[in-house]
Amino acid sequence: MSSNAAETMLETDEAARSLGITLSEFGDGRAIASMRVTAQMVNGHAIAHGGFIFLLADTAFAYACNSRGPVTVAAGAEVSFVAAAKLGDLLVATAEERTLFGRNGIYDVTVRREDTVIAEFRGRSRSIGETK
Repeated sequence: MSSNAAETMLETDEAARSLGITLSEFGDGRAIASMRVTAQMVNGHAIAHGGFIFLLADTAFAYACNSRGPVTVAAGAEVSFVAAAKLGDLLVATAEERTLFGRNGIYDVTVRREDTVIAEFRGRSRSIGETK
């Protein structure tokens, strides 16, 4: 892992740390983050609240799009929930850069529980030109 905005983020990312999100890989437009579904993340249907799944995917997206160096933020994102996650599930989000054009990028993130796809996320990024 080279020195870049993603490394700076990792040192101060209280949101991810407070939810137990760990980062196992990032660099060259790619990142892998994981999170175990806790009791605080389960909704009234006894499944993981979609907001937490979105947050995990968004975290992987953030590290992937910041892995190239300049500070990059989300310009927009959408998610499709494919299957339910339940208490105790370990979710793994894999983010991959699809294209860069100017200061913009498009990234796809797949969230899985083992071999089961839980959600598909597409994020649009915008480099703000700063470096950290």
